[in-house]
Amino acid sequence: MSDGKFEKADVQSIKQISSIWLVPLIAVGIGIWMLVQFATSKGPEVTLYLNTAEGLEVGKTEVKALNVRVGVISDVRLNDDYSAIIATAQIDKDAARMLREDTLFWVVKPRIGKEGVSGLETLLSGAYVQLQPGVAKEEKYEFDVLEVPPVAPPDAKGLRLMLYHKEAGKLGVGDPVLYEGFTVGRVEKVTFDPEAKKANYQLFIFEPYDSLIRKKTRFWLTSGVDLKMSAEGFSMQIGSIESLITGGVSFRVPRGNEPGELITKDFSRFRLYNNLKQVRERFFDEYLEYVMLFDESVRGLNPGAPVEYRGIRIGTVRKVPLELPSDRDGFSNRQIPVLVRIELGRIYGEVEEEALPRLKESLEKEFRLGLRASLKTGSLLTGALLIDTEVYPEEPMPELRQYRKYDIFPTKAGGFAQIQKQLTAILTKIEKLPVEDTISSLNKSLNASQRSLLAAERTANELTKVLAQRETRALPGDIRQTLQQIQETLKGFSPDAEPYRNLEQALGRFEQVMLELQPVLRQLNEKPNSLIFTGEKPKDPIPVKGAQ
Repeated sequence: MSDGKFEKADVQSIKQISSIWLVPLIAVGIGIWMLVQFATSKGPEVTLYLNTAEGLEVGKTEVKALNVRVGVISDVRLNDDYSAIIATAQIDKDAARMLREDTLFWVVKPRIGKEGVSGLETLLSGAYVQLQPGVAKEEKYEFDVLEVPPVAPPDAKGLRLMLYHKEAGKLGVGDPVLYEGFTVGRVEKVTFDPEAKKANYQLFIFEPYDSLIRKKTRFWLTSGVDLKMSAEGFSMQIGSIESLITGGVSFRVPRGNEPGELITKDFSRFRLYNNLKQVRERFFDEYLEYVMLFDESVRGLNPGAPVEYRGIRIGTVRKVPLELPSDRDGFSNRQIPVLVRIELGRIYGEVEEEALPRLKESLEKEFRLGLRASLKTGSLLTGALLIDTEVYPEEPMPELRQYRKYDIFPTKAGGFAQIQKQLTAILTKIEKLPVEDTISSLNKSLNASQRSLLAAERTANELTKVLAQRETRALPGDIRQTLQQIQETLKGFSPDAEPYRNLEQALGRFEQVMLELQPVLRQLNEKPNSLIFTGEKPKDPIPVKGAQ
């Protein structure tokens, strides 16, 4: 201060924010930018449902598509009831477009299956999850992981079909679909419908073989070896090596049938038959049912046996017997009812709507002309029977026209049954012969003959003595010669003589034969057919009583 005056201070404002604070602000900005960048570059999360977590490791197990990494498993846990595994996969943003409704996932690991060995590269690198991109429009983020790789991708060119069968376990995923022995497709999926109680088998037929599927195409199970034994001998067919090991399914339009229109719609349903024989049988779905009443035994006649006309099959046996006699009839009615089908397709080449009534009218006419059915032996080796039909003009028309609700097909005793009856009648007459009385009479005759021979021997001895006397020698020569001849004749009937011994031996042999013949006659009387068939036969099946 000078001269009593204060000097004015120089006042300057101080900065409130230091430049040092720019560093954390920049760091925060970079962090926010990185967070936004991570959020915008991060792909969606996918939930996967598996039966087991075998081979999965969090942060290590990759998700691949066409052998390119598109994600990683980020979490693995049990579901709420511990019945399955829930895995979370973090998918790259660029791969998000692959997640569609028809996208498929499965775990790639070493496998030894029907198509060979696969996944050996995972022995060193570890298992990974394979993603098969979908082509559907709808997006999806929850998937069931397949237990085995799919047969074909969703966009594969071909045709998908559904086969149904009353039993499960007939086919497995990956089994071949064969056409004339060549693999043209695969079994893609196997499911079971508990309501319909049927197994469903989804097939994929590769292009261009899908053009083989027609309306009249039939599918049947194929075994590796098909062995048949018939009257012509043995027949054996061997399929492909793959079907020999695993089996499969074959298809074609049965020969002699129109193929029908081309099938182009996916998931068209077809029936799966057990074998080709069943396929052929099912083409005779138009039929007439008749009951045949037989007086003879039906042992050896089984369901499925043919009904023939002069060697040409016209029908099939359906049920043997149709039913037991009712309570009021008991077994007094000796006729056994057999249900048969006369199949339209076996008689007429082309099946028309009005052909079935025309066939029935034709059969009624043939019945009046003497058409009859009879049992015949189909195989002497197995004893199987078949039903043969023939026209017998002398046969009268039976009075009974219906049995229960079925029309009756007239029958006639078969040739074997007639022979059996005649043989039984002959054996019955033989059995009634007084064999024991005859043998007793022969014994008595033999004893009487023996006594007569002894008397003749004594007479001969007496004559010898008489001839030796001096008086007898004085008789004329003629008388003496006559006595000598009588003596020689009587010596022929002595016990030491040859005729006597031959007669005694013949009577002894005849007696022995008659004694040995008695059990044979009893056996033939009880079982007349033992002359043809030997050994014990299985007992007659006891049929189930039909509904009243």
